[in-house]
Amino acid sequence: MPLVAGTKWDGYEVLGLLGAGGMGEVYRASEPALKREVAIKVMPSFVSRDPDRLRRFEQEAQAAAALNHPNILAIHRFGVFEGAPYLVSELLEGSALRELLRHGAIPIRKAIDFGVQIAHGLAAAHDKGIVHRDLKPENLFVTKDGRVKILDFGLAKLTQRQTDLDGAAPTLTAGTDPGMVMGTAGYMSPEQVRGKPVDHHTDVFAFGAILYEMVTGRRAFQRRTSAETMTAILNEEPPSLSQIVQAAPPGLQRVVHRCLEKNAEQRFQSASDLAFALEALSDSGSSSATALPQGSRSRWLWLPATGLAAILIAALIVWWRMPPTVPAVESVTQLTEDGQPKSMMATDGSRIYFNEGEPGNWNIAQVSVAGGPTALVETRLANFYIAGLAHDGSALLALVGIAHDIKYALWSVPLPAGEPRRLGGIETQNADILPDGRIAFSKFTPGKDAAGTDSRTDWFIADKDGLNPHKLVSFPGFVGRVWVEPDGQRVLLTQEQVGNRRLFDIAADGTGLRELRKLSPDECCFVWTWDEKYLVYESRNGLQSDIWAIPMETGVFRRPGKPIRLTNGPLPYSSPTPSRDGRQIFVLGTKRRGELVRYDMKSHQFQPFLSGISATDPTFSRDGKWVAYASYPDRTLWRSRSDGTERMQLTYPPMNVFYPFISPDGTKVAFHTNKGEVFVIGMEGGLPQRISENGIGANWSPDGNYLYYQLYVPPGGGGVIADVRTGKKSIVPSSEQMWGFWLTQDSLVAPNEKRTNFLTFSVKTQKWTDLAPRYVGNIEHWMISPDGKFLYFTTKGAEPKALRLRFADQRVETITSLKDFHRAVNYGDTQINVAPDASPVFTRDTGYEEIYALNVRWP
Repeated sequence: MPLVAGTKWDGYEVLGLLGAGGMGEVYRASEPALKREVAIKVMPSFVSRDPDRLRRFEQEAQAAAALNHPNILAIHRFGVFEGAPYLVSELLEGSALRELLRHGAIPIRKAIDFGVQIAHGLAAAHDKGIVHRDLKPENLFVTKDGRVKILDFGLAKLTQRQTDLDGAAPTLTAGTDPGMVMGTAGYMSPEQVRGKPVDHHTDVFAFGAILYEMVTGRRAFQRRTSAETMTAILNEEPPSLSQIVQAAPPGLQRVVHRCLEKNAEQRFQSASDLAFALEALSDSGSSSATALPQGSRSRWLWLPATGLAAILIAALIVWWRMPPTVPAVESVTQLTEDGQPKSMMATDGSRIYFNEGEPGNWNIAQVSVAGGPTALVETRLANFYIAGLAHDGSALLALVGIAHDIKYALWSVPLPAGEPRRLGGIETQNADILPDGRIAFSKFTPGKDAAGTDSRTDWFIADKDGLNPHKLVSFPGFVGRVWVEPDGQRVLLTQEQVGNRRLFDIAADGTGLRELRKLSPDECCFVWTWDEKYLVYESRNGLQSDIWAIPMETGVFRRPGKPIRLTNGPLPYSSPTPSRDGRQIFVLGTKRRGELVRYDMKSHQFQPFLSGISATDPTFSRDGKWVAYASYPDRTLWRSRSDGTERMQLTYPPMNVFYPFISPDGTKVAFHTNKGEVFVIGMEGGLPQRISENGIGANWSPDGNYLYYQLYVPPGGGGVIADVRTGKKSIVPSSEQMWGFWLTQDSLVAPNEKRTNFLTFSVKTQKWTDLAPRYVGNIEHWMISPDGKFLYFTTKGAEPKALRLRFADQRVETITSLKDFHRAVNYGDTQINVAPDASPVFTRDTGYEEIYALNVRWP
């Protein structure tokens, strides 16, 4: 119950209520023993019965009591009286910073002074290993004499510093559960919004938001709801200080901008550095908002040369320690809303052209760069995707063929309409168009051995009509993409080899080949901005995919270009395409959600399977009692009983699992990862055993002694037989250009190179033969039924279907049309699977994929 003025309470004399809210009431009290007035923060009695609240209250007391600094509220005592926890602190006279801000912006000179004090207080806390995590104007108090005090360490995270291991300093452990979002919306750092572990960089971000608000009188991040505010923190930049306060010095803008970097590592590395930077601004008189009196000007003119030199040196150090101004995303705008899968974008400045539909059934669609309805680009070509766009916007460069092939026919598609034209006899997997209309393209030649070490990619330039190609350079391995620089002088190439990915560029005449950087397996899709100052690309980290930029021009006094993160969620963003006016980057934003369904052969309906969980690629034990599957979209491996009971997670991020298969004896699961590695793990968990660092689509032999899989690099490099007992590997004869091997009792089954029919490989005779009928369609995925009697498969194109072939008489029957079935796609296409009752199983996509515009502020 509330304390009454004039009463005694645990040895203190209560003088009156100072305020209430949050986690307690604060009273003014007298401490007779020391003859001083103090503040007592009392928690309601029910808090002592709530372990989490009590823990946070105790943590606040312990955190603050461990500190002794003029800019941090001093804590005198912590206790519990009559069932109510309380703490005693120094009594402050003044008002909270929030109250000052209600009257508008604070003069720049005073804001810098307040900032210096706050930074020094944070530095003292960080030096003790304490992170505040809830810094905001409500937790900053300005006394009557202008002293700033940091209050309320109730969310503080305490960590043991290396220098404290001698036991001289108090040590505590953080009590926040992993993944729990703690803090106040509007002042939370991006890592807090994501529920990730935080450190002192989080306080630096909150400080930047507070400093911005002090100078401008506006909150840096404020939207209608907390969710919208947190989205803004992840993706947007507030307007620059100079846009709101013309007198704001550039140096102050740089300090605020650096504090508010989305990437924690790009912020100030310590609160001490931050205080130093602000002190230099204060010392150098950077606040141009207040004119100097005449007398002050005279004294400035007669300032000793040594003092002036010291100020200049300090300013130079601050400038040198600050990174150069970097591009930042100020806002995100959604441009499409049709819910269709999308890929491969290009823009002519007024329209965005993109692939729409599922792989194998692609269309070309378009939308205005300002957003709105989408429309198809009508053409007689089917199943093609965009490789490039003529610089004058007159035609699309299109690759036509079967998904995941290594040879596509190259076509020119006139815009807005016209008859498509085949470009010579070019067959390629990657191409782009130069400003003068010439074609740059690659030609891949697969290797002959298991490692694909003798494979190569030749790079060519051909005339506008695809004729007269001449080779400029040859690379070992596979060239993943080709991108022409906007001015046509140079071309980007990515080289793919096992365990080695590199980004090159080369002059359009074949000279000046140079390596730009080594690439991780998760980096792709590099493209130039139209001013050619930056390369933008996407980088994956588990489920998340974000857009980054690399500065490609470096001056004498600028640091070498390092990758700069432009987005940090909340959606995975991919396929960056810079606008021609340089103001935006168009991207695909994807929300993945899947529903596991089976097609009931009797009712001819899709029905939820395993309760419709968000999963893909289920595989069953031989007796049908157990199932293993990859969760969707994060693709971690799980196993359970076929009725969904006894679930167990077998793998953990960042490992992404594809096409798991339970061994014949039901004790192990084979699978491959997005990095092209083959693993085996026990059905009871444990450490995965790596079988190969270069393989996909692993499948067991009937006796469980061998795994059959396909080489990951080079693509189409053939099949491999691996003895899981000895580790010995050998190539399946004549299997180049073939994908996906399935095993019957004595034969392998795979589609032919064109994917129009299946072939069988006899383990005894070591020969391939056609599997009648001669033509079954544009094959996409296939799987042998658990009883070995049927080959289930899907086709692509305008009329996709699910079919099955009976091995006994080689009869093919259509199961159902998939034209209106939206199958989930993630790192490739959804596999068709077969349940123990012989019904096909799919993952239905219940998410969405749309085009967004990242509105970028460039330096």
